[in-house]
Amino acid sequence: MALARERSFGAQLKWLREATGFTQEELASRAGLSSDAVSALERGQRKYPYPHTVRALANALNLSEDEHDALINAAPKRTGMAFTQPDEPESSPVMPPTSLVGRERELQEIKDLLDRPEVRLLTLTGAGGVGKTRLAFETARDAADLFPDGVPFVPLAPLGSPALVVSTIAQNLGLREKGIQTPWENLMTHLRERKLLLVLDNFEHLLDAAPEVASLMASCPNLTVLATSRAPLRVRGEREYPVPPLKLPDLNRTADVEEVSKAAAVELFAERAREVSPAFELNLQNSAAVAKICRRLDGLPLALELAAAQARFLSPTVLLSRLDRALDAGGARDLPERQRTMRATLDWSYDLLSEAEQTMFRSLSVFADGFSLEAAEAVGAAREEGACDVLGLLGRLAEQSLVAADTSAHELRYRMLEPVRQYALEKLEERTEAEDIRRRHAAFFLALAARAEPELRGPTQVQWLNRLDRENGNLRTAMGWALSTGNVETAARMGWALWAFWWHHGPHGEGRRWMEAVLKRDPPAALRAIALWVAGAMSYAQGDHPAAEAYLSETLKLAREADSTILAAHGLHGLGLLALEGQDLEAAKRSLEEALSLYLETDNFQQISLTRTHLGSVMLIQGERERAAAMMEEGLAEARRAGDRASTYVALYNLALVALSRGDYDRAEILFEEGVILSEQVRDQANLAYCLEGLATVAGARGEAERSAQLVGAAEGLHEVVGALVYVYYESHRSLYGRTTQVVCSRLGEEAFEEARAEGRAMSFEQAVAYALSREEAI
Repeated sequence: MALARERSFGAQLKWLREATGFTQEELASRAGLSSDAVSALERGQRKYPYPHTVRALANALNLSEDEHDALINAAPKRTGMAFTQPDEPESSPVMPPTSLVGRERELQEIKDLLDRPEVRLLTLTGAGGVGKTRLAFETARDAADLFPDGVPFVPLAPLGSPALVVSTIAQNLGLREKGIQTPWENLMTHLRERKLLLVLDNFEHLLDAAPEVASLMASCPNLTVLATSRAPLRVRGEREYPVPPLKLPDLNRTADVEEVSKAAAVELFAERAREVSPAFELNLQNSAAVAKICRRLDGLPLALELAAAQARFLSPTVLLSRLDRALDAGGARDLPERQRTMRATLDWSYDLLSEAEQTMFRSLSVFADGFSLEAAEAVGAAREEGACDVLGLLGRLAEQSLVAADTSAHELRYRMLEPVRQYALEKLEERTEAEDIRRRHAAFFLALAARAEPELRGPTQVQWLNRLDRENGNLRTAMGWALSTGNVETAARMGWALWAFWWHHGPHGEGRRWMEAVLKRDPPAALRAIALWVAGAMSYAQGDHPAAEAYLSETLKLAREADSTILAAHGLHGLGLLALEGQDLEAAKRSLEEALSLYLETDNFQQISLTRTHLGSVMLIQGERERAAAMMEEGLAEARRAGDRASTYVALYNLALVALSRGDYDRAEILFEEGVILSEQVRDQANLAYCLEGLATVAGARGEAERSAQLVGAAEGLHEVVGALVYVYYESHRSLYGRTTQVVCSRLGEEAFEEARAEGRAMSFEQAVAYALSREEAI
């Protein structure tokens, strides 16, 4: 059958489908799409289909080669709208400081496998230290052209429970939980139509989560997963790729230095040795010893790097003799041979440490996600010896490649390679000191959270939110240890200190689950009250209002019994917001006024500001515009006095709605734009989305139809990611926004409107901010 060149892509697709005898449902099923997607393409509602979507349709129609190519070429190109990975996505690992050696063949083979449509789950397996993570990182970079919607890299090593895998993937993709939707449902919705390579690194200790990943792939036909694990995931459809050790030299030809140097294991050893000792060179005198070291270490990259680090003070010949003695000790007999070799290498490295270094090495294994010098000093200092030179010990451990120092950020931070950390953790568990180390770890991070709590309400809010983000793995570890040992006080107080962090950066469901675990342990009334408050706040953020009301009502009851001013105020404030959501304005006003009177007895300017702003919301809905504006201005003044960005942008948004109700678009635009700036600083995607809606309304009122449509799309894109419903009690503004969208669509025409909206939806967080602040006039 010949294609009519004058037909649109949608018309050609429909003609071909009908000629083949398929219904839309049948074609959708064959192509791995939804019937709604096929219908939208045929009707021209989806103007720019993804290339992989067009290919799937062409394949499903069983077209001839010419017809296949013609249909693909007929599809409009997504110029300026490609979904590309951000330059520095939060989910990407730090760029390795060293080159990858000897993996050219593996890289090409893995990329070829990922290019095959039947390979949906590819697992790189092998012993610890064989270089799976490094190979996966390079693969992700090389294969990016195969996956137009990105190649996010999700490190799983810091996780201690399979239950956290799905929510961690969602966090790394920048998703926030949507109402009471489960993390799995949220992630599935986001990935369902994206052609994306998801890299899951260090899966071996979370294998119980493998069925969830398999189910996710079954629901997302264009999703491919690249996993690294010491063991296969053992789910249907998995393709295993065993990562081999590096190529070894021939011991029969050690006199030929050039030949020895061609072996990848020798090349890696020599390169790393030169990094610590620039004078090192492979020559006739040491080539035999180097070759034997590489053979003894079985070509394992981590083992080679650890050995090469000693080149600063040991010659290869001496190093070989020390290596032989360490290898003789061996590892557990029931471990695979390569893992025994790795254990022997780590045993050797451990045996080279002084007693103080060994104590520090074991202690550092408790950190789940890197650590600061301050944390190392709190957790690793030897109690019986008083203060010790932790910095010096860290330096010596770093010299021996057992600890890595990251100086790229503003804060000096350390980490242990995960195989090394696991080895050190085993050493720790063999000692009676393990429980004390974990207790000190939890105490340090409880103290850190307590320090952060007031800072999250002031001018250093952003810095502390970022710091807690960096320490989230350790905070989770501390919380998990506290609950596992029945230390409900530590868990409850940590939740009390972290609720604002969970509120702004999420995930809300995780914070709620931690506090519900505290409540199940029947804590004393004082601890129960704070756990109830946090669980209630997180339930409200999820949109689970019945649960929130139950938690907050009990919070208020216990707070009044204990005469706790701040908890009673929190409970009243939360219940006032629930009443506002339900449009019970009188009940909302009573609760908020009582909460404000209690907050005024404290120094919590953030909550004073928010409560004033929410009271202003009640007044605005009741039609008392001037009183509402005055109350909100007081809230804004309190927020600015405290230096709190979050309560500031809440007040700004509400005042902008007052300006819109007056028809003062210039004033509304100024307020919305400041709200955009502050939302960007806090990384609050939900508030940014609502500010973009406000700016879309302003642009529409000024006749800037295309700009308005793009802002509508940008807001929709953020709402889709975040899913947090706030400000929904403003029914009049929701109606105004809806009318604006209709007017703009009518003015542009449906096709142009959909094209502009699609451009907005394709914007990243940063692009949406930049566009909102550009004041670009529609042409």
